[in-house]
Amino acid sequence: MPKQKKKTPHSQKKEYFSVEDIVTDLRTLRMKSLNNRKRIKHPPKMPSSKMLATIIDQLAAVLFPNRLGNTKFTDKDIDQYVKQTLEEALQNLLTQIIRELNYTSKHEPSSDIIMNKATMITHSFAKKLSGIRTLLDKDICAAYEGDPAAQNVDEVLVCYPGVAAIMYYRIAHELHSLGTPLIARMISEISHSITGIEIHPGAKIGASFFIDHGTGVVIGETTIIGKNVRLYQAVTLGAKSFPIDENGALVKNILRHPIVEDDVIIYANATILGRITIGKGSTIGGNVWLTYSVPPGSMISQAQMQNKALDNDIKN
Repeated sequence: MPKQKKKTPHSQKKEYFSVEDIVTDLRTLRMKSLNNRKRIKHPPKMPSSKMLATIIDQLAAVLFPNRLGNTKFTDKDIDQYVKQTLEEALQNLLTQIIRELNYTSKHEPSSDIIMNKATMITHSFAKKLSGIRTLLDKDICAAYEGDPAAQNVDEVLVCYPGVAAIMYYRIAHELHSLGTPLIARMISEISHSITGIEIHPGAKIGASFFIDHGTGVVIGETTIIGKNVRLYQAVTLGAKSFPIDENGALVKNILRHPIVEDDVIIYANATILGRITIGKGSTIGGNVWLTYSVPPGSMISQAQMQNKALDNDIKN
């Protein structure tokens, strides 16, 4: 007779401690939270970060199949690869959009209204992919032309974190505009964790945008950036202050971030705060802290800022 295998310690069920009390406590806290948010009958089923990361990988392969897709296909079947990958990506995206709409809607989960709206958003997004590719081509060219270390545009696409962050942003921005801000924000945070660059999907960014090096760049929700703009690492385009209402809560949905016009260069560690305008063709030097608008063609350096502060002290 064949020898029976001995059971390993892992296969033996032993209870070293009881977790029943912990489970009960967690349930109590969970139900309290759901009740406070009026979600007892409608617990949230949030979009999946893992699935959204997969969708972005699929869309990247659709947009750039030769460089970011499956390298095994031939020129004859590349369109079939794009078709299959796009169909799968859109189906996955539809599922995630349904989750967001269920979360934000007052209708019953998976109702016809939600399904129809999710389908419309997914279809509208698919129609925007050609435009996204066009913008990304310009962004890639801007990076290649703006960095003397870049050998070719292919290297820029596959190596530069700034380009990756912009690709995530371009996709997230369209989804944000179409009415899925939660999914858009989740995509931007996936990008943030990968690249170290934070771009809110609500920001508006023109063509030929280049972020060099990139680590620590922050671009706020209501920022507007024109064409041919270049940022270096650790640049912040943020809010100067946060108004409070009569109840002490932050006032939201106000214009609080900078407007950066065309052909502006902002060097490393510059901090630009508030709803101010950086005029066309201006250059903002490294480590500058700026809270007021500057006219077109301005050259703002740290030394100038220090001199201005000194002059103000003397006058006062």
